[in-house]
Formats: sequence, C-alpha cells, structure tokens
Amino acid sequence: MSLHDKYSSYVSPLSERYASREMQRLFSQDIKFSTWRKLWVALAESEKELGLDITQEQIDELKAHIYDINYDVAEAREREVRHDVMAHIYAYGVQCPKAKPIIHLGATSCFVGDNTDIIIMRDALNRVRALLVSVMRSLCDFAEKYKGLPTLAFTHFQPAQPTTVGKRAALWLQDLAFDLEEADRAVKSLKLLGCRGATGTAASFRELFGGDIEKVCELDRKIAEKMGFDGVYDVSGQTYPRKVDYMVMTVLSGIAQSAYKFSSDIRLLSHLKEVDEPFEEKQVGSSAMAYKRNPMRSERIASLSRYVIVNALNPAMTASSQWFERTLDDSANKRISIPEAFLAVDAILGLYKSVISGLTVYPKMIERHLNEELPFIATENILMYCVKKGGDRQMLHEAIREHAVAAGRAAKAEGTPNDLIARIAADSRFGLTESELSELLDPEKYTGFAREQTEEYVKKIRAKLSEYDLPEAETEVRV
Repeated sequence: MSLHDKYSSYVSPLSERYASREMQRLFSQDIKFSTWRKLWVALAESEKELGLDITQEQIDELKAHIYDINYDVAEAREREVRHDVMAHIYAYGVQCPKAKPIIHLGATSCFVGDNTDIIIMRDALNRVRALLVSVMRSLCDFAEKYKGLPTLAFTHFQPAQPTTVGKRAALWLQDLAFDLEEADRAVKSLKLLGCRGATGTAASFRELFGGDIEKVCELDRKIAEKMGFDGVYDVSGQTYPRKVDYMVMTVLSGIAQSAYKFSSDIRLLSHLKEVDEPFEEKQVGSSAMAYKRNPMRSERIASLSRYVIVNALNPAMTASSQWFERTLDDSANKRISIPEAFLAVDAILGLYKSVISGLTVYPKMIERHLNEELPFIATENILMYCVKKGGDRQMLHEAIREHAVAAGRAAKAEGTPNDLIARIAADSRFGLTESELSELLDPEKYTGFAREQTEEYVKKIRAKLSEYDLPEAETEVRV
C-alpha cells in the first residue's frame, strides 16, 4: 500500500486513534478466520470420535493450515460465489486436498459464523474484565490515599455537607464493581450455538448419525469442550439467540455509564481547579488559547461512552426484529455494532486508568472551596454548642439567620469573602472564644463516617479483586 493509498480511504478512528492493539487483534480477520478453521477441526475430530469415516490424516492436514490462511484464494472465490463461508471452505480445501471432502460436514454457515462470534465476545469480555480489575485497583489506591481529605460535597451541584475525596472515589469504584459483577455473569452465561443445522433441528446431523440422537447431542458437547465452553444453548434457530448480543451489550453500556459519570465529575472538579488530569510536557490545550489545560482525556471518555450507550440499541432492535428461525438483517449490523462497542469500551477503560493513575489533587484549592462554605455548614453545630452553654435557641437561631443573610448578600453582591464567622465572633450573644470557633470549624467534624466507609469498602473490593486470575491489562493513550 502506498502512502497515498493509506490516506485515501476511510479508516475507523477506533482503530487509528482509540482502541488498544490487543482489542483490535481480537476482532481481526486473522482471529476470525483462524477460529473458523479451529471449529472445522473440532467438528471433524468430534465426528471421527463418534464413528464417522474421517481419518487422522485428514485432521492433521486441517490442523497444519489453521493459521496460514490463503486470503487471496478466499477473496477471489467470494467475488464469484458471494458467500464468505463457502469461499473460505473452498480456500481451506485448496490447502487441504485430502480433507477437502469432509470440511464443514453436516454444518451450516452459522456453525462457524455464530460460534466464532461467541468465542470472540468471550475473549473480548475477558479483556474488558482485566481492564476493569486494573482500573479498580488504581481507584482503590486513590481512594485509600485521600480517604481522610475533607472536600465540599455537592447535591444538585450546590454546596452540601462535606465528604472526603476518597469517599467520592469510592462511589466511582462501586459503579465499576457493579459492572464487573455483570461482566462476570455474562462470561459465565455464554454458550456455543453448537451444531444445529439450517433451522436449529440438527436434521443434517441426525442423517449423518443414522438417527442416533445421543451421538448428535454428544457432538455438541464435544465441540463445546474443545472450544472451552460448558455447553450449548438448549434450543436455537439457525443462529444463537440474538438476545445474547443485547445482554453482552448491556454490560458494555453499563461500563460506559460508569465511566461517563466519572469523567463528568473530573471535568467539573477541573473547572473548580481542585484536580488536573495528566497533561504531558508538550501537550497543547488550545490552538488559540495557549494557557488552556483542557481535561481532554475525560472529555474523550464522555464522548466514547455516549457512543456505546446509544450503540446498545443496535442488538436490542436486532433481537426484536428476527423472523422465525433466522433472517440476514442482523449480519451487517452485527459486524459493525458489536466490535465497535468493544473497541470503544477498551479505549474508555484505558483512558479511565490513565486519568485516575495520574490525577493531580490540589488540597489547598479543595480547602479554599470548603472554607468558603464551611461557615454556613457549621451554623447548626454552632447553634447546638451555644445552647448547651446556656444560650436561648430561638434567639440564637434568629441571630444566625440575620448574619448568614447579610454575609451571603455581601459575598454575592460585592464579591467580598464570606465573613459569617467574623460576624458571629463579634456578636456577644454567642459568647464564643476564638479557640472554640476554631474547634467548631474543624472540617473533619462534618464528614461523618466518610473515612471509615472508604476504608471498609476499599478493603472489601481489594479482597474481591484478589480472586481474579487475569493477566495485567496493558493500556495506552494513543492520541
């Protein structure tokens, strides 16, 4: 391919800019078609084991050519027959002349197409699970580090009772814990289509095995075992139930929802100047405003997450619109919607990991914002403390109201600092010393059990994550 050819046709941004090499490999043509060949080997082996006239020499020949796929032959044949499976059967037969007569024996196209889709989705889900575990471990580290750092909490993005930075991270962590549970469930629930023939009745295999239903069922079991599955779906049409795709997509959509929420929080905190996501030495924030330091990674998480959430409609519509035992209006849609959802979630989790692992926290800015609101938040404690000292609750409540209204008006109208505490300190009705007020304004008095909740939850999640025997998921931010 010339340099001109490389840039003269459309290439998916998911491949060029976002998704990891590993996730792209899982949805590559090499993986797809070598899996087809592995399934043809498993079919031939199982049929031989159950008594059909297939030789070991034929099987050995098939095994010898699983990976050296003659794409040129397959592509030329597909242009003639307009059928991808038949084209690859032909190409495999060219390389395996002795085995040619028994390739795909008794099967229909969905034997390789649908079973391969399930296998790839399982492997891609395992990649997603490994990414989730990796991100969650980083979140545990972050939450533990900042478990006791008081910060202003918000409801409706209006100042509310304080929490801690670590406790807020525990909320992000819990969302991903839900997602990991769903991903685990999805992987465990996946089954193969097996060998069901043209309409799911296994009629062709009944003929091959002379009406022996036990052998037909055993054929399914053997193939499933060879491909690493516990079994096949109890009943099917020509295809596996298309609701399976929707169930898998709901897992990916759930992850996107969690990541979107996280990225929105980071973007808001960046605006408040309380955190910065990683920003490289020569990174440019704006082509016009050289001082800009935009939360680009978090914005990309939000953008890709929105795509995945919307994309979840595709398998829902496909599952609902299938006619009887099968139609082909699922095929073109599945080829796009399923791989792209996985590629996008792969990119999302890679970005999530890079943001939380490299997040810079600014305690002084956090303290400043908290102190701006703490006088208002502390008024109830001040009231209770003064009443315990013998003050009149109703009179003190009115005094606090008057001072709070005046301080709030001055801050908004004149831009002056919040001087509510100074007003209270100067009011003899309260009779408070400077040390008493300082004690009453200790931010940790207002964070409840945020520290303890974070400690307990992180401990629980670390124990859960220790059960996962998954390879460390490598990630990269490519652009």
